[in-house]
Amino acid sequence: MRVLVLLCVLLFVALQTWESRYQSTRWRYPLVVVIYPIAADASAVTQRYVAALDAARIAPIDRFFAREAHRHGVAERDPVETRLRAALTQRPPVYAAGSGTLATVLWSLRLRYWAWRVSGAVFPAYVRMFVLYVDPALTPTVPHSLGIEKGLLGVVYAFASPAMDGANDVIIAHELMHTLGATDKYAAGDDAPQFPDGYGDPRQVPLFPQRMAELMAGRRLVAPDRWVQPVSLDQVVIGPASAREIRWPR
Repeated sequence: MRVLVLLCVLLFVALQTWESRYQSTRWRYPLVVVIYPIAADASAVTQRYVAALDAARIAPIDRFFAREAHRHGVAERDPVETRLRAALTQRPPVYAAGSGTLATVLWSLRLRYWAWRVSGAVFPAYVRMFVLYVDPALTPTVPHSLGIEKGLLGVVYAFASPAMDGANDVIIAHELMHTLGATDKYAAGDDAPQFPDGYGDPRQVPLFPQRMAELMAGRRLVAPDRWVQPVSLDQVVIGPASAREIRWPR
């Protein structure tokens, strides 16, 4: 009986995961992305920034996905609809970089349970992005952000500074793509964009400097051995390989 119950639970989770994946990439209606801001430190700068967040700050994400979706032949007028929720006071479980497979699986399960506790049950096709803001003067570098396809969850580390709004949008969009099944397009060793999928335009002549960055590469090549991070989504595109991974066009 215990084995049967366990198998039923696993089957339910598998079916829910498949349903979420299917619904989130149908592109017949807007994909709802719910953003939960979190002040990740006690800085007054961070507290003021999070308190002042409004829908206008994240609107460039919607415009970016609309632009790129139409470029790839998606008919839906507004493929992504972001919704800003009230700030949370609880922080998600911390992922330890370099964790093994088992530790990563356990962390993923803890994250899904935590997300359910703080945000409740949601429609399977909703994507939940938990954005942790820090004061850049106190924390100049942040941990690696993560997007998880199973559960449609993202944990993003961002800077509490209006000057970094554009760069924050790029990171949120990148991790959102991970929740939909897109993979990284940069080398694991040195973060160099991979040719051709990690280039904004691999057919550009001359090839360098690249005018645009590919979102899943996260960097714009200015020379064969030098790249910079885009400062806003205006400098970013979604390449054909990434578009196929999220089932564009449908």
